[in-house]
Formats: sequence, structure tokens, C-alpha cells
Amino acid sequence: MAGIFGILKLKGEFVRLSEMKDCLVRMAHRGKRIHQQIDGNIGMGYIGDPGKLNPYVSNDSTIIVTINGNIFNKNELQNELEKEGLICKTNTVAELIAKLFKIYGKNFVLKLNGHFAIAIWDTKSQELSLFRDRFGIIPLYFGHVNNTFIFSSEIKAIIAHSEFPIDINYDALNEYFTFQNLFRYHTLFRNVNMIPAATIRSISTAQPQLSQVTYWDYDFTNRNESLSEEETKEEIKLLFRQAVKRQLVDEENIGVMLSGGMDSSSILAIASEERKRLSTFTIGYHMDSVEGFEANYDERAAAELMANFFKTSHYEQVINSGDMNWVMPKIIYHLEDLRAGMCYSNYYLAHLSSKFVNVVLNGGGGDELFGGYGWRYFRIFDSIDKENFIKKYYTFWQRLVSDTDKKLLFTKDTWGKVDDKNTFNIFKRVLTFNKNLNYNNPEDHIANAMYFEIKTFLPALFVIEDKLSAAHGLEERACFMDNDLVEFAQKIPIKYKIKNISSILELNENELDKFKKYNDYNSGKNILKKAMKDIIPKKILEKKKQGFSSPDQSWYRNENSKYVRDTLLNKNAAFRDIINQKFVGNILEEHYKGTNHRLLIWSLLSFEWWCKTFLKA
Repeated sequence: MAGIFGILKLKGEFVRLSEMKDCLVRMAHRGKRIHQQIDGNIGMGYIGDPGKLNPYVSNDSTIIVTINGNIFNKNELQNELEKEGLICKTNTVAELIAKLFKIYGKNFVLKLNGHFAIAIWDTKSQELSLFRDRFGIIPLYFGHVNNTFIFSSEIKAIIAHSEFPIDINYDALNEYFTFQNLFRYHTLFRNVNMIPAATIRSISTAQPQLSQVTYWDYDFTNRNESLSEEETKEEIKLLFRQAVKRQLVDEENIGVMLSGGMDSSSILAIASEERKRLSTFTIGYHMDSVEGFEANYDERAAAELMANFFKTSHYEQVINSGDMNWVMPKIIYHLEDLRAGMCYSNYYLAHLSSKFVNVVLNGGGGDELFGGYGWRYFRIFDSIDKENFIKKYYTFWQRLVSDTDKKLLFTKDTWGKVDDKNTFNIFKRVLTFNKNLNYNNPEDHIANAMYFEIKTFLPALFVIEDKLSAAHGLEERACFMDNDLVEFAQKIPIKYKIKNISSILELNENELDKFKKYNDYNSGKNILKKAMKDIIPKKILEKKKQGFSSPDQSWYRNENSKYVRDTLLNKNAAFRDIINQKFVGNILEEHYKGTNHRLLIWSLLSFEWWCKTFLKA
């Protein structure tokens, strides 16, 4: 785990060493030592492994590179350079990037198979270029105020700079309380933005306006319908095994986050072929007061089955209802950038893992690539056309507060500060960004839903994983997010991913329990299950899909109800001038009486702690 940081003075002022260090120390949890390189008006820093030459300065001093992340095809690229007579003397990734940049320019990024955030300063052109991996796994933020441009792995390092005032981005706040996510690449901090996945952003002293180039995008439209199921299954096995092995390279102290589901179990199965006696880590929950569908959220039994099957060194932690309350301030401090749902389980799992290993493998991306969210797809599979699809999915993805209730959620003053109130257009732009999407049949609609979720929901999960693992000096790697595996997964016909589509199509539109049948339909990742059936126990393959989530619907009604009330309805609450506490009180009463508002309650708690942590500070 590491972090990068840099300051560019666009009008030629010199960057000071103390200026850099004051910001970099805010990311001290990301590494053991700070490395800095200052060249007049540019300063670039790295915090991480003391043994790494990062930032790297080329022999002729024309290129400075700093990188956070991993290039999993590093050896292949080094061999390619050696054929051209170029030897990487330091054997560091930063030197490799510098040499590739000199040969290929910015297009070098197309050759990388990895998870990374990279900054390159070209001293001749006085241009700074920022690169983010195609899947958006490693975050990279930037801020531009007056003549100072800053980039960083974390927001807290940017806002530590004296030129960056801390203020709320009200448009982002409106977006967050609609989707529990940000589909545009801004943050809750005004003047701080995120570099999009698969994007190159450049700025120079001659051209102080940022340029942006998207170098790659997902494409589920070019499906190869001529593939046989057997061919597909065999290719998945080959590419998945290759992907896991790539991410095991160069790491001795490595483990697996084990949920008990198929994705992490598949990773463990392959990793165990390469490494004996792996460490595995699982979170469970104290379930005495848990009711309804949440009663199945504790996956320790399935994880223990896998751990025993592959003879791992297995560790578990049981979370109680009160554990959320104690850790909320730490979570929000490290998360900074509020996205997605309840994540204190991620924090505790990273904390547990960090006691034993430096790197963990996880199953992120398996659902999005292979169709694991059947209950979502079936809300739009019968759409009539493009507009009908977008309207239906927009309605579904309003996870927190509907458009009609926004004026009730926010105070009058806050709502007046929201310039872009049309969140439907924000949602629509995610889909219209890709001109290749088709809306002709159920398979197209499911493919488009997969595209939407892998562009929005999955990157939010990656942000959470990066921040909360970094809080403990831990690195997470998402094995499914490998260039070759992703490219092939996109070409797989929908009929192989989602079984029995025809039976869902035949459901009567007026059936009273139609949506229950959709929710119970355990049809996703069919081809992945077939590919893994020889290496994973049958009980795991047949286990119904469920997310990695804590039983907060029950806990908010029972043990945590006092904490929730005391935090959100306190007359001195930090968000009291932003959020209407009367509306919040009504939401809590509805939840206690049976309506499930667990997502909104989590987001309100998160925002209250965000205000306490960053605005009050």
C-alpha cells in the first residue's frame, strides 16, 4: 500500500519542501517513509515502501515519474524493452514507466495490465500528465485553485494545503443523497475532483487548462454469439487462472479475503495451487437480534467450509451491533469520499487481515463481469426502448431520497445552493457516454445494466476498499480485474451468464409476487459456476448470491437505535444547517415501524461524521 502526491505551480513559483511534507504526512498510514523530488515549480512525492525508488528521475533528468499500484505484466514489458536495448537498471516499476513513456508517449498506458495511478512530469514540455488504470481501482484526486495544481491519492492531503479552503460541493451532495454514490467525478469537497478511470489528464505551464482523454471503455455490445458453452468455460478457466497467478507475483506475505461466496472461493482455489497454507480472513456477525432476510448475512459457515477444504490458516472476527458506533469517526476520516453503502465490515476485515499479511486478494468485479445481480437486471429486461430502459433503471437506482422528497431532506438554504438539481440527466449521461449501447432485446438491456453497474457501483466499491485497507497499511487486489479476463468476459453471450432468461420473460406482468420471484431468481454467473465446478465444493456453487453487508436494518431498530437517534437528532448535530432534522426524524420512525431505510440511515450517519470530521475541523 502506498500513496502519491504532487504540487505544480503554474506561474513558475518554486515548490517548497515543507509545503510538500505538510501535505504528505496526512497519508502517513499509507507507508513507512516519505520520498520527495522537487524540480523548481514541480514537486512530486511518494509515501510507501522505503526500499522503492519512487519518484524516479530519468538519467537525462527530463522525466520524473511517481506511481501507486502494480503493473502485473511488468516482466513482459521489461523483456520488450530489453529487445530494444533498454535495460531497467533499478528494476522498479517507476523506471519501467519512464522508459515506456519515452518510447510510446502517453500511449504507453495502453500496454499496462495493472491497477495504478501514475503521474509523469516532462521537464522539456513543462507538462504534468496523470493516468488512472482502466478499471478505476486505484483512486487519484486533483485540485486546482488559483495558480496551484495538486494531485493526491487522498483528499486530506490536498485540503491540508493552505490555498484550498474546505467547503461543500452542494451538487455532489444532491447526487450522493440520490444514488448513494457520485456518478460524476467530483467529490463532496468543492474544488476537489477525481480522475476518471481509464483517463489521462494533462496540464502544463503553457496550457493551464486541463485536457482529458479517455483511452479505454467497457464494451458488452460486441458479444460473440458463435462461442460454444464449452469453449467459453475453458477460456474462463485459462484466463482466470492466469489472472490470479499474475497478482501473486512478487508477494510472499499474501492472503485471501474469504466471504464464503463463489468469487472469493474461486480465487482461493487457484491461489492455493500456487501457495501452500494461505491465510484467509472472514467477518461474521452476532445475530441474536437479527430478523428477516438479514438472518443469512453471517457467512462464516461457508467461509469455514472453504478454509477447511483448502487447508488455510483461517482467521475470523465477529462484529457486534455496537462496533459500528466506535469506528464511525475513523471510517469517515479515511473514506473522505462518501460512496456506496455500509462499509464498517470492510474496515474491520482490513484491520484483521493487516495483522497477518501485507496483501490480500478479493473477489471484486466477479458479479459485474459475469452477471451476478439478477434481481436488478430483471427490473429492466423487458424495457420497450432506450428511454424506457433509462427511466426504469433511474427509478431503481434512486437508492436514498426520491426527487420529490429532496426539498424535505435539505434545508431551504441548502436546496437553494444546489445548482444542478436534475439527477436524471446525471444518470442518463453514464449510459449515453458509450455510443455503442443497443436497446433492441432483453439481452441488450441486461448487457447495458452490467455496463452501468461496472461504471458506477463497482468503482465506488474500489474506492472503499482502497481507502479502508490503506488505513491499516494493507493492499487489496481484485483478481477478476485483469485486462485479458475482462476483455473476454465482455464477449460472452448473455445467455451463458444468465440461465433460463426465457422463463423470466414468461412471467405474467400482473403477478402479485413478480418482484419476489425476480429477487429469488438465483440465475447469475451461470457460466462462471460451470467453469469453477471442478475446483469448488458444490455447496458453495449452489449458494444463493448475497452481498457483503451487515445486518443494520435489524440493528438500527434494536441495539443501535439510541445511537442513531442521539447522533442524527441532536440539536447540535454538525449537519443541522444542511439537513432537515424533522425529515430525518420521520425517516427513523418509519424504519422503526417496518419500512427499511437502512441505506439512508447509514448515509445520514456518514454525512454527519463527515461534517464533524472535515467542516468542523
